[in-house]
Amino acid sequence: MAYASRIINHSKKLRNVPNLLRHDHAVLVRCFSNGAQSSVCKSEAAERERVSKFVACYHVSSGLPRNNCSRTTMRLGIPTGGVAYSRELTCSQVQSRRGFASDAVSGFPPHQEIGMPSLSPTMTEGNIARWLKKEGDKVNPGEVLCEVETDKATVEMECMEEGYLAKIIKGDGSKEIKVGEIIAITVEEEEDIAKFKDYSPSTSDSGAPAAKEPAAPPPKQEPVQQPVSSPEAKSKPSSPPSEDRLFASPLARKMAEDHKVPLSSIKGTGPDGRIVKADIEDYLASRGKDVSAPTPKTKDGKLEALDYVDIPHSQIRKVTASRLLISKQTIPHYYLTVDTCVDKLLDLRSQLNSLLEASGGKRISVNDLVIKAAALALRKVPQCNSSWTDDYIRQYNNVNINVAVQTENGLYVPVIRNADKKGLSSISSEVKQLAQKAKENSLKPEDYEGGTFTVSNLGGPFGIKQFCAIINPPQSGILAVGSAEKRVIPSSGPEQFQFASFMSVTLSCDHRVIDGAIGAEWLKAFKGYIENPESMLL
Repeated sequence: MAYASRIINHSKKLRNVPNLLRHDHAVLVRCFSNGAQSSVCKSEAAERERVSKFVACYHVSSGLPRNNCSRTTMRLGIPTGGVAYSRELTCSQVQSRRGFASDAVSGFPPHQEIGMPSLSPTMTEGNIARWLKKEGDKVNPGEVLCEVETDKATVEMECMEEGYLAKIIKGDGSKEIKVGEIIAITVEEEEDIAKFKDYSPSTSDSGAPAAKEPAAPPPKQEPVQQPVSSPEAKSKPSSPPSEDRLFASPLARKMAEDHKVPLSSIKGTGPDGRIVKADIEDYLASRGKDVSAPTPKTKDGKLEALDYVDIPHSQIRKVTASRLLISKQTIPHYYLTVDTCVDKLLDLRSQLNSLLEASGGKRISVNDLVIKAAALALRKVPQCNSSWTDDYIRQYNNVNINVAVQTENGLYVPVIRNADKKGLSSISSEVKQLAQKAKENSLKPEDYEGGTFTVSNLGGPFGIKQFCAIINPPQSGILAVGSAEKRVIPSSGPEQFQFASFMSVTLSCDHRVIDGAIGAEWLKAFKGYIENPESMLL
């Protein structure tokens, strides 16, 4: 792409393009239209052919296809009679907006405008965490320019072309930068860096300043003759107030409400029979009540000011709030709760951890076993491993479990892919790694995208007995896991009772996808794996 700007500045043939295009605006439109049919005279055909070669030369130099376009906007300005016409191209291979400018268009040397990239499917704006390059540094393809805080994590933004970082538009800590908004400028030549000291995006985006159209003169207002009112109308007395409506001053109404005095029982002494404060006081005095003002809450009569701190929203918290609000408003939730006996599960976990410790492995948690059981239950009841669309229900063949992780920045849900096919040790290792990355705010998009079901555990870390979670769209189910507690249950032997540990789990279902019987079937399968954990190892 850097070669395109050189062609504009140095090619003698291309310098004549503005003269070719100055004749007719329609020629420009036809030449820049893909697949446009020729309907101009032969004298214009040669001009169009030369311009088409120019456009083809630009595409070949930049390596961009003509029609494969999705995201990034690239602007090529050509001055034509003082007006800059632009051809907008979009390219899916490029992540940031790049604008090419020449001296004739912007007054600046050839440069590239780097825009805020879209680093996740749901990202509409982002923050600059910090710049790893400073103004004047040489940058090469693949080097990290800055760290961008997206709606889900902090992602490194890499440089795509060789050059020099001439100007940083959005510095460290810049907040709420829209996708596509210019954040930096790069140049090819080192001596051009100083020329961008006072650069501003508005200067580069706009070509020659458009002439202001003269403001239209205000419409002439013709005098409107006002009807002359007769002396009788002026001297007409105001009509007396309606007998059905009671007129009272605001203060009188307030006093009447405070002391529960019906206004209909008071005769007003104000203008036109209006009830005033004195009328209320006289009425209360006649009833022998004190008309003292309400006792102030503080000695000076003023309420004590609240003491508070405003905590700014993080990107992840704003996006989580938006998605959960949409989920609760648009997804018909219903909830199924079941108690599972976890005595055998705890025994198996103890045995496996003894083996892992002997071999130097990491311990397995109860949550790891829950994730495995949920994944196998989804394999057995695939209707719950689905999502809703307006035209169909999409049932996934992959079982990817999102695991809710609470951090200081907000709630993250990293994903364990193909959890039904992985061993407990592998699941445990991945959960620990992803949880650590979430707390460090260093998750990549591939670490949290593509989940088909979510598990949220507040029992083990916080001791919550039972709760109902909100579905993570576009998924159709989420499992809320409570804590395990010992209970007294009837005994089938000679003893009258015995102790057992039970864990409550609640399945939140999207009723559009998961019917009640299907949700109950999934919970039955999940409970079977928890209460007979050896079956998960088969």
